[in-house]
Amino acid sequence: MLLIGPLSSIYDFVTFAVMLGVFHASAPLFRTGWFVESLATQTLVIFVIRTADRPWASRPSRALAWSVVACAAVGALLPFTPLAPILGFAPLPPLFFGALLVMIVTYLGLVEVVKRWFYRRYPM
Repeated sequence: MLLIGPLSSIYDFVTFAVMLGVFHASAPLFRTGWFVESLATQTLVIFVIRTADRPWASRPSRALAWSVVACAAVGALLPFTPLAPILGFAPLPPLFFGALLVMIVTYLGLVEVVKRWFYRRYPM
């Protein structure tokens, strides 16, 4: 909590920088990008923190895997549905999804590094 929480906040700031600096985002686009990034990273991180082992060494249940992936997918697709204007969302540019992939991979990688350090320092 004391390490991964601030790491998550750093990725919020990275998202802000990308949305403002790269995409020159309006308020709806900014809101949408932050929502999609936050939902993706905070659901997918479950695969990393659910086990003290490497995430790929301990398979999650099918229900967990499907629900996490479905949640992230629905979040990514939501800005392209009729609900988007109601929620104040705007369609995201295709380049955003490349940036999102980089953010997800680096975030999950850093969480894994922090988790391993934690379990070496405080063995179960």
